[in-house]
Amino acid sequence: MSYGLIQLRGVDGVLKTLQSLPAEVVSKSGGPVKSALRKGARVLLQEEALNLARATDSLASIEGESSGLLQSSLIISRGKAPTSGKGERMLVRVKRKTYPGRKGKTVTTLQSANLLEYGSEKQPAEPWIRPAFAAKAESAIRTVEAELIRGVDRIVERLARQNRGK
Repeated sequence: MSYGLIQLRGVDGVLKTLQSLPAEVVSKSGGPVKSALRKGARVLLQEEALNLARATDSLASIEGESSGLLQSSLIISRGKAPTSGKGERMLVRVKRKTYPGRKGKTVTTLQSANLLEYGSEKQPAEPWIRPAFAAKAESAIRTVEAELIRGVDRIVERLARQNRGK
C-alpha cells in the first residue's frame, strides 16, 4: 500500500484478517485500529514536541519570552474517516488557543506554529513538523503495525474463548 511518501508493506495479511473479523474491531469506538493509530501518532507527537522545544528555546533566548502555550497545544485527535470508505484517521495537530495578555491583534497558537514552521519575510523558518515526520514516520508505521497485530490477536483469542463455551 502506498500513502503519499509512506509505503506500508507486509500488512496485507493484517488487512484481510481485519476484514474477516466482526464489526467490533472497527466500531464507532474504533477498536484496535483506533488504538494502534493513536500509539503511532504518539511517536510523531513526541518527536514534534522535542523539535518544537528546541525551536522555541532558540526563539525565547532571542526574544526573551516563552509561555509554553504552543508546546501544550500539541494534541492527537481523531479525524474524519477517509473519503475512500471506512477507516480511521488520527491527526497530530496544534490546538487553536489564544495567547493571553496580548494587546492589539490576537495571536493564536496556530499562527505561531505556522510562523515557526514556514517563517515569514522578517523571520526565518524553524521547521519542527516536517523534520519530525521525516525522522519518525517509519517508526510510527512499525508501531501501528505491531499494535494492530497485537490488538487483533487479543480479539481473536477472546472470540475463540467465547465460541468454545457454545
